Amino acid sequence: MRDSDDAVRRPRGLAAGRARPRSSGARRTGLTITALSAGVCLFAAACSGSASPASNAQPGGGKAAAPPRPAWRLRITPGNGASGVRTDASIRVSASHATVSKVTVTSGGTTVFGKLNHARTSWRPDWPLHTGTRYMVTATGTGPNGKAVKQTSSFRTLTPAASYSVSIFEGAGQTYGVGMPIMLTFSQPVTRKYAVEKAMQLKTSKPVAGAWYWDGDQTLVFRPQDYWPQHTQVSFKGHFDGLRIAPHVYGTANLTQDFRIGASLITVASTRTHYMKVFYQGKEIGNWPISTGRQGHDTANGTYLTIEKGNPTRMKGNGYNLLVPYAVRFTWSGNYIHDAYWSVAQQGHVNVSHGCVNVSPAHSRSYYHMAVAGDPVTVVGSPSAGKWDDGWTEWFLTWHQLLRGSATHLAVKAGPDGSKFVKPSTLPGPRTTRLHGSKPFNYVSK
Repeated sequence: MRDSDDAVRRPRGLAAGRARPRSSGARRTGLTITALSAGVCLFAAACSGSASPASNAQPGGGKAAAPPRPAWRLRITPGNGASGVRTDASIRVSASHATVSKVTVTSGGTTVFGKLNHARTSWRPDWPLHTGTRYMVTATGTGPNGKAVKQTSSFRTLTPAASYSVSIFEGAGQTYGVGMPIMLTFSQPVTRKYAVEKAMQLKTSKPVAGAWYWDGDQTLVFRPQDYWPQHTQVSFKGHFDGLRIAPHVYGTANLTQDFRIGASLITVASTRTHYMKVFYQGKEIGNWPISTGRQGHDTANGTYLTIEKGNPTRMKGNGYNLLVPYAVRFTWSGNYIHDAYWSVAQQGHVNVSHGCVNVSPAHSRSYYHMAVAGDPVTVVGSPSAGKWDDGWTEWFLTWHQLLRGSATHLAVKAGPDGSKFVKPSTLPGPRTTRLHGSKPFNYVSK
């Protein structure tokens, strides 16, 4: 059975109550970004000194004085009193012929974190500064002969005039399947994609490797290399406040979200054998007879993800209009795993549906109660190839295709202490067994 145009409209999510259309977000957490209309001149404050000038050589060929010591300097950019400072120009503390000992940057009760270089001659913040904010910088250093030096600067960042929004699909505290990508949607096209990827952090309770992938200029997803480890806690933070994503366009708020990955539930449905294997928490719990799409209504190959569920769901088509029990959706075009009490005799033998995966009442009820958004559903053996974006199709991509869709072309390693970018060559290859991830080119016709 396949739902009608009425049922095909994009839903509001499985279990969590939402699902993500590609063109616009469902109910999402937003942030505001704005544009700078004029350039800004930055000023610098510096503290410096040098030894006295060397005297001339003594008359009659006496020994000349030693050459002067080079001048030392501790410098803060932007300088004291600057306003309208670009947030991505940010703060820099530098030392010439001296070393930086400590840098403290505060705004009200908030501290800005940053890092010194290995030589302790330069300090930069970790993330862009916030827009429309006054900062106080205090830097201390060591000059020649161990002399302590100190410098301060107070300045204000720009206040942009226009705004855009970015949202995350995942709901706070919600549970998702092991295939679920992190999905972000920007309301305006992003041209500085590299900067956006670098501005995001992940923390995961279990080690995870993955990559960011741009589906156009406004949709960005994070997909693991292999399926998420089950029962993983995930924390996302986007440092978008002050981040410039396009010429003169800046963010005005950060974005955070916490969610979790639940128990592993993976199904593999064969249109050829008319059976569906069901794996729960890594163990096969069933090999159920099914009936998929008949000729001309073939259920297309591919590794999809569950999107929403309903009990019942109304389905309309040529010659039918009925409420279908225990229906779990996995494509936007209207394919479900659902109770088909009318085709039990055909299940396990012949394909008679309009594209859905028909199962018995008992099996559909069992699957329905276990399913959450993001559970992998792989269809194999079909003469029809799956279509990109007909559902959440990120697992159509091979690991190398995923990396090519990143602006950095780097992998991301995440764990309890945060995330970092690494060269893909430092990671083991993806595991392409059904329990760990999708096989390459899993959507092609067979």
